[in-house]
Amino acid sequence: MSIRHYNPRRRHRRGISDRSRLFLYLVLGVALLLQVSYPLLEGETLRVVTIATVYWGAGAMVLHALLSYGARYAFTYLAIALTFGFFIELIGVSTGWPFGVYSYDPSLGPQLISVPLVVPFAWAMIAHPVLCVARRVTKNWVFLYGGFGMMAYDLFLDPQMVSGGRWTWEVTGSHVPFTPEIPLSNAFGWLLSGMALIAVLHLVLPRDRRKQSASYTAVDFFLIWTWFGGIVSNLFFFDRPGIAFLFGTVYGAFLAPYLFSRWLGRP
Repeated sequence: MSIRHYNPRRRHRRGISDRSRLFLYLVLGVALLLQVSYPLLEGETLRVVTIATVYWGAGAMVLHALLSYGARYAFTYLAIALTFGFFIELIGVSTGWPFGVYSYDPSLGPQLISVPLVVPFAWAMIAHPVLCVARRVTKNWVFLYGGFGMMAYDLFLDPQMVSGGRWTWEVTGSHVPFTPEIPLSNAFGWLLSGMALIAVLHLVLPRDRRKQSASYTAVDFFLIWTWFGGIVSNLFFFDRPGIAFLFGTVYGAFLAPYLFSRWLGRP
């Protein structure tokens, strides 16, 4: 009689090559350095850096998606995020729904039907990391958690861009706390549209990573830096402690379960 030991099959996932990892971190590093320089610049240089930050950030997240999940995931995610971002913004500037009444300044570069071409890339920049977080934290409420994350991110983005004159709002009712220049409807609009985008991405995109896959380190750096940079810049450079508190609290609430899961939870 023999005793047989059953060892369940495990997925052996190897990391990406050193060259691919270096390229990913280089693109991400440029995006983060551009963000670091933002409070220190003004005029035309600031305008160019504002636009470049979005493109480099989106590029870093698309590259991470490609190295982690493959070409099908990366290009499908990019196409959906850009298409959704453009049309939801087109509806927004044309009708005032779901964000409120606003308009873009020409300083954001070339526009297509009143929507700057750079704006959909901002949606793409944040959609992939938010989806990664939502999928790890919850199974049944990915769209809701992801929508909350998209809204939380905008609590940092919108005040910064409005202060820089990149777009303007018409505020006739309630406003976002500590930001009287932004209507409260914008936060609800981001929540609803974020839920819709994340729901579509979650439905369409595969969850399995490549056998040779990039780790989530790039996503972690991007998300943590966004949180840290948003608090520090508003406290010490923009003199807006209220926004630092609001964004730090709401975005931190979104990020905390993910970081706990990444560092202390399941592998």
